[in-house]
Amino acid sequence: MADTGPKSAVELAMERLRRQDAEAGDGAAGGRGLTDDQKKAIAAARRDYEAKVAEAEILMHSKLAATFDSEGRREIEANHRRDLGQFASARDRKIAAIRKGVRP
Repeated sequence: MADTGPKSAVELAMERLRRQDAEAGDGAAGGRGLTDDQKKAIAAARRDYEAKVAEAEILMHSKLAATFDSEGRREIEANHRRDLGQFASARDRKIAAIRKGVRP
């Protein structure tokens, strides 16, 4: 069946995700699915990330409340963005290791 009309952004994004999933389909369970243990480990990695982000948000807001000069506030915000990036990359590394069957 040929699609004749233009695709929506959602359809394009879903196709892109399907292609990425197919390309990265070298997981432990036959190259496609994840085991229950892997799913649990990935969920735990994501929960840890969310907890770290929540803690960082609270700490940043408390530091901002105590800082009144603009340079200090910019530094706090820059540090916060850096920390969030580090948290996300650590989460992504853990998830990639879990998908490959390696325990992080």
